[in-house]
Amino acid sequence: MTYCLGIVTSSGIVMAADSRTNAGVDYISTHQKLFDFSQVGDRVILICTAGNLSITQATLTLLRQDLTAKAEHNLHTLPTLYEIARYIGSKAREIQEQDRPWLEKDHIEATCSFLLGGQIRGEEPALYLIYSQGNCIQASKDTPFLQIGEAKYGKPILDRILSFDTPLEAAAKCALLSIDSTMKSNISVGPPIRLAMYERDTFKIRYELKLKPGTPYLAQVRRLWEISLKEAFDRMPDLNWDHHLDLPDEGSTDES
Repeated sequence: MTYCLGIVTSSGIVMAADSRTNAGVDYISTHQKLFDFSQVGDRVILICTAGNLSITQATLTLLRQDLTAKAEHNLHTLPTLYEIARYIGSKAREIQEQDRPWLEKDHIEATCSFLLGGQIRGEEPALYLIYSQGNCIQASKDTPFLQIGEAKYGKPILDRILSFDTPLEAAAKCALLSIDSTMKSNISVGPPIRLAMYERDTFKIRYELKLKPGTPYLAQVRRLWEISLKEAFDRMPDLNWDHHLDLPDEGSTDES
């Protein structure tokens, strides 16, 4: 399992991912899940991966091969981010069609998913979720974030804090706290954490982080976030037990 997150705002894109991969409790390893395929000055392309590691790695290999071979359709020639999302989906299907019968013989899931975020010159910044079947959805102003992998633990802060007008730095901080909350609740998600922040219309990634286990900043963030949550909890009013429901006693047969 892993956790990857993309955020699109009026001022740019934030992409974040953990690096933990596990194939059972006794086989946990670290693999990169956030990749930069940008072409400085023309397009920014950030891709996050989740799901079967062999499928996602093979899909990325096909993308790189098309770039090296200067194929007619590749990450640097397709004119829109939507077409790139569909192209990535087609490559994932290609690998799954080859490997699924053999994986299913040993009851191994062949599913995968991707986040694609960035901007192509002439377009607005955009964010897509590409499903295992190859189809995709786009983030919107109403829902400016998309998640793949172990999404549930990191979602509440995104729902409460994020909007399309959230400043980009605040969105990046929100992404980090979302991943930290997930790591706190699920051991299948863990560092190193990679985070990239893209400012719209710059066509260059200027801000990147890799936070390894034991990084003082990561420990500080977790400590301060836990303190802040505890302080917020303590400020909540106590329950008013006077506003109770008038329920009949257990076993009562009074139907009046």
